[in-house]
Amino acid sequence: MDEVAGAIADPVRREILLMLRDEALSAGQIADRFVISRPAVSRHLRVLREAGLVRGTADGRRRLYTLVAAPLDELAGWLGRLTRPSGWQHRLDALETEVHRARRDRQTAAGRHPSQKETA
Repeated sequence: MDEVAGAIADPVRREILLMLRDEALSAGQIADRFVISRPAVSRHLRVLREAGLVRGTADGRRRLYTLVAAPLDELAGWLGRLTRPSGWQHRLDALETEVHRARRDRQTAAGRHPSQKETA
């Protein structure tokens, strides 16, 4: 996971991954879309390849790169744990549900429609 996180930490590499999401591209096609040098793009592709995020296959004299999204799954799972509500949030949500249910039941028992406001 650390290698994947390190690979996607660079904005150029993230942009390369987005480019490869829809189609396979050669290193030259990728390099043409950036203002950085071709050797710099090759270094970025090497980092992505070593992290397992892209695969290069020979196509005649050129190499076509494709996205391999599977290594992102572990990172996405870990990030999901950060954004998931905490244990207390689940308990508070359940309490809120019970308060609404009790209020509705009390209003129904008093003969009022649940959408009518309760007057004290």
